[in-house]
Amino acid sequence: MANYQVPRGTQDVFGKEMTKWHVLEELIRNLCYVYGYDEIRTPEFEHTEVFHRENDSSDVVNKEMYTFTDRGERSLTLRPEGTAGLIRSYVENKLYAHPDLPQKFYYVGPCFRYERPQKGRMRIHHQFGVEVIGEKSPLIDAEVILLGIDLITRLGIQDTKVLINTLGDKASRAAYRDALKEHFAPSVHELCGDCQRRYEQNPLRILDCKVDAGHPALVSAPEIHAFLNQESKDYFDAVTRILTSSGIQVEISDRLVRGLDYYSHTVFEVVSVNKEMGSQATIFGGGRYDELVEYFGGPSHSGIGFGMGIERLLVALDAEGIDISDEEPADVYVVSLGKEMLESAFQLAAMCRAGGYRTELDYTGRSFKAQFKSVDRKGAKVVLMVGESEIKENNVVVKNIATQEQLTLSTDQLIHQLDHWLDENHVCEHEH
Repeated sequence: MANYQVPRGTQDVFGKEMTKWHVLEELIRNLCYVYGYDEIRTPEFEHTEVFHRENDSSDVVNKEMYTFTDRGERSLTLRPEGTAGLIRSYVENKLYAHPDLPQKFYYVGPCFRYERPQKGRMRIHHQFGVEVIGEKSPLIDAEVILLGIDLITRLGIQDTKVLINTLGDKASRAAYRDALKEHFAPSVHELCGDCQRRYEQNPLRILDCKVDAGHPALVSAPEIHAFLNQESKDYFDAVTRILTSSGIQVEISDRLVRGLDYYSHTVFEVVSVNKEMGSQATIFGGGRYDELVEYFGGPSHSGIGFGMGIERLLVALDAEGIDISDEEPADVYVVSLGKEMLESAFQLAAMCRAGGYRTELDYTGRSFKAQFKSVDRKGAKVVLMVGESEIKENNVVVKNIATQEQLTLSTDQLIHQLDHWLDENHVCEHEH
């Protein structure tokens, strides 16, 4: 028997929920415009090696990717995260040759991960992300974090804290990795299978394990700050100082390593402290990467970015009781006084829409009373009424719902009157 239901971990979005998405996406685009970030769109699938890089220890790569072989026997993977494909594009299209660096990008689109679906965590989830590539500065790190905080602040989300850490430069990470291998060596056999793999690939990832979080070896593990060289310490101090001077309170989280292997120096998460969020409390997170551009064959350009799940953001809004789903009311509703007037009503609606006004009408010739109930439900600001006499004289009756003013106009005067009533600054085609 056919299964006509959405696959597990996916969802349909419509109605008031879709309105929330539109509000978020518009705010994202407006905010990124203000910050000077350009939109970039990369493919939803890439060659598998874009994501499955050498000796990668992350769960995303090892357990969560949707990988398939196409008809040309090529291994392709649905995008699990936004950074790798963007860096591939940055190198392939030689965007690093731009005379003004850094290059600043943002993206909004679906990502695909095979994982256990939870509140705010879907197998198809949508991610807003930013990446700044080509220069390395504590000011850039602070700006990226501030952009994300600016977005959630404009939405009214308040129950959050900013967690930040540093993984240091390559030399600092190498020293820390050696210390962790020595520390975990006596007890690695007691850890979960994933941690035993991580021990060989990247022991820093053991610190992010949820299964063994309470194991004595994890609790007593050395902290990275003891292994940072002076350059790494100075860089991290500058980032935290700039954030603090910008009014952002930060909490240094020594065990924060993030979920992907390519990070260096600054890593961060902004998490909700609202109890309704449960275990899925991270609203957005990211970090700096010093070697990823070079890995893809580009120059030695550093970058930093974050990813913010749209579904997770909607859960955070609900947790704080913030409703952004107010449906846009109709500007105009066309009421036809009889079935024989439907085609004329249709033409009037087309005229209003061409003028840029959100217009509804009755398509089936319902009663006058039933149509006015729809006027109320749609929140229409102006009603147009067309009957037999109006058609004969090429007129239309227009009524302003707010003021109750009612006029009979020629159809040639209609758009001008709508402009006068609804938006004196309204720009539409007839004005060009």
